[in-house]
Amino acid sequence: MLRKWYDWECKLFYSINRYFDQKWLNTYFRSITHVGGATFSITSVMLAIWLLRDEWRDTAIASAIALALSHIPVTMMKKIYPRKRPYISLHETKVTKNPLTDHSFPSGHTTAIFSVIVPFLLYAPALAVCLLPIAVSVAVSRIYLGLHYPSDVLAGCMLGTLFGIASFSVLT
Repeated sequence: MLRKWYDWECKLFYSINRYFDQKWLNTYFRSITHVGGATFSITSVMLAIWLLRDEWRDTAIASAIALALSHIPVTMMKKIYPRKRPYISLHETKVTKNPLTDHSFPSGHTTAIFSVIVPFLLYAPALAVCLLPIAVSVAVSRIYLGLHYPSDVLAGCMLGTLFGIASFSVLT
């Protein structure tokens, strides 16, 4: 059963990663992936806390807490489940120059983006029209760039979502 799952996951990985040579996709995914990175996500949440007022500020604080707390299990899981990145394990994976070398499970970028957006989605569901495509793009970019398996991204999505819901529920 696990072998079938892994085989399916590898097929899905290759079906996304195979477009790596498309110039416009490279430009898009190499840019959007940084939205889930530490510098962008921390900076944007801190700016939101500083610039927003009232319930919006409370939502930004919930977002910041979700971002901070969600990376505790990410760090722990990367140590407990030392999964090699796809570009190391799978032949013919297309990957960027100087790829990450730590473990792949779960995706920290995906965890970050979902932990940041979920409190805002809960506060103002209409934001889903613009925030969900960004978050999904970050998640897909991690596969496209050869850095994560689909299950790494799915786990990151679930972790970020759970921490986003929890922090929003507690703080608002």
